[in-house]
Amino acid sequence: MAKKRKPPSIKGDPRTFDPDFKGPIANRGCTDVLCCIIFILFIIGYILLGVIAWVHGDPRRVAYPTDSQGHFCGQKGTPNENKSILFYFNLFKCTSPAVIINLQCPTTQICVSKCPEKFLTYVEMQLPYKQNKNSLTYYSQFCKSPIINPAKSLSQLFMNDDCPSVIFPSKPFLQRCFPDFSTENGTLTVGNKTTFEDGSGRTRSAIELKAAANNINKIIDAKAIGMKVFEDYATTWYWILIGLTIAMLLSWMFLLLLRFTAGLLFWVFVLGVIGIIGYGIWHCYKEYRNLQEQPNSHLTIYDIGIQTDIRMYLQVKQTWFTFMIMLCILEVLVILMLIFLRTRIRISIALLKEGSKAIGYVPTTLIYPLLTFIFLSICICYWAVTAVYLASSGIPIYKIVTPDGQCKHENKTCDPAIFNTTEISKACPHAQCNFAFYGGNSLYHKYITTFQIFNLFVFLWLMNFVIALGQCALAGAFASYYWALRKPDDIPPYPLFTAFGRAIRYHTGSLAFGSLILALIQVFRIILEYLDKRLKDSQNNISKFLQRCLKCCFWCLETFVRYLNRNAYVMIAIYGKNFCRSAKDAFNLLIRNVLKVAVMDKVTDFVLVLGKILVAGCIGVLAFLLFTQRISTFIEGPTSLNYYWVPLLTVIIGSYLIAHGFFSVYAMCIDTIFICYCEDLERNDGSPEKPYFIAPALHGILNKKQIVPQKQRE
Repeated sequence: MAKKRKPPSIKGDPRTFDPDFKGPIANRGCTDVLCCIIFILFIIGYILLGVIAWVHGDPRRVAYPTDSQGHFCGQKGTPNENKSILFYFNLFKCTSPAVIINLQCPTTQICVSKCPEKFLTYVEMQLPYKQNKNSLTYYSQFCKSPIINPAKSLSQLFMNDDCPSVIFPSKPFLQRCFPDFSTENGTLTVGNKTTFEDGSGRTRSAIELKAAANNINKIIDAKAIGMKVFEDYATTWYWILIGLTIAMLLSWMFLLLLRFTAGLLFWVFVLGVIGIIGYGIWHCYKEYRNLQEQPNSHLTIYDIGIQTDIRMYLQVKQTWFTFMIMLCILEVLVILMLIFLRTRIRISIALLKEGSKAIGYVPTTLIYPLLTFIFLSICICYWAVTAVYLASSGIPIYKIVTPDGQCKHENKTCDPAIFNTTEISKACPHAQCNFAFYGGNSLYHKYITTFQIFNLFVFLWLMNFVIALGQCALAGAFASYYWALRKPDDIPPYPLFTAFGRAIRYHTGSLAFGSLILALIQVFRIILEYLDKRLKDSQNNISKFLQRCLKCCFWCLETFVRYLNRNAYVMIAIYGKNFCRSAKDAFNLLIRNVLKVAVMDKVTDFVLVLGKILVAGCIGVLAFLLFTQRISTFIEGPTSLNYYWVPLLTVIIGSYLIAHGFFSVYAMCIDTIFICYCEDLERNDGSPEKPYFIAPALHGILNKKQIVPQKQRE
């Protein structure tokens, strides 16, 4: 039988040993050029869309309400500069708050400086006019123009629509006058009245007015909560910044300590998380016991119903009991994970040590998450601004409105400048040409929805591209560390900067290709969520089941593609192949080492998650003790908080995100080292001619059957 011929030694071939191979291949060409061109064209289109939206849009339409003539209320340099609130002549024509907020209520709207504070009808204002002109002056500010002589009859008033027939106590909300509802002994009132005259001879009740402005009280309560939350942020903003700074320093310290005391720090992570969760269980039990001794301890969450004041739920023992059960389950899960993964902890510690060495030799990688954060912030801001300008695009649209709604031209568009000279004003004497909304019939305005979808799609594409760019750059830097036979002497200078430049110069198309696939999947998931919201009431059980199956499938698909892309970017950073070739090579490599992949992913990810929880938990416990005045003996914190959980949750979530940013560098480092290790095993055999690039200690743990020669240097 003829002997198999060995493949020729080709420089850069992953299957052959090259003594001059010192990291990612430098001689490479551009990959996925077509996708790169398409990506650039989409970015140019995205910029043009932003410019067009900026030209046609006007954010003032969101910031300022608009009266019936299309004038902004409260805009500087206009006659309405000191009139920042919108007043509705006849609120009974407004069927819901959404109609009011969208400026489509079929009644005259004017800008006023303040809302009415008392009940007064037009007829009541006429009676004391000769003796006292104060009522005339007060009533005039809610008319289109000041009343000189209130001699018009009520029918003339309705015909010309110069003034409202009645005003009632109101208060501003969203820069609009809404009724000042209150409840006395379970009875709904407006200005301490349950009934009032509507100015046309009819007696109206507060319930009728409530129906005309449905759910206003809930919205006002929500605004009150928003104001209290804003006050809490204004009081604690510097404490929040201090907490986030400590979280950043703590994350950095953990990464530095992992290099020297990975084993000890691992157990610090484990015991710290168990201790923090245990403290949470003890605190919940303590609150539960205290509430159980209260007279109203029998109340449940079902009894108090839906409340806008979150503190109401914290006064129910059932809430703390639920929290305690959830924390107990989490504690048990952590302990069970430790028991079942105890034999793999040594592997995890070895990977953490090797990752710490890599980060120690390439310390600039710890700063890269800041660059990613800046790029993501730019994408988010551009998307949000473009969306606002698109939403506010259009010209004022005026429509015909009549008090009785009997005109055949009702709801047709009109021009207020010439409306009084048209035949419509003669055919319908009571008709008015009032502002309705912003829009248009041009080609641009017809495709506003399409532009919004395009805005969302490119935004998702750019977000995924920024993340992919960071992963590829970090992978290139850590691959340079791994493929250096003599560390750190053979590590090239500025590895992160070099890897970032290579990714931009040669592989923008490949990164855009992988990001495009992920963005398309995310768009499909968003469409499914949208359809679920719109068709929720008309769905049967079968359609709901199918929709949930689709959601589950797309979630699994997105998770798989995200994982595959991550490893494909590592292969791109090392060998410079196109996306499909790199994804195929990465997939095959992982399949050939599926057992090692399972061990590495589960154990190492578990350790990093523990680190994130520990950082967020430590800062969260300190913030809880500070905001609840439990350590006032040592440090004086804020004393007048409405909701202490607002800054507390902000600190906890912010600390977790900061820790995630730092530990994501660590995760990328370990993933890259593992991919390089699998490649190393397949291209080398550990002999003096083909030595392994991996450290002997780590190789002995990951692959006990093979021995690394002692002559190999770390």
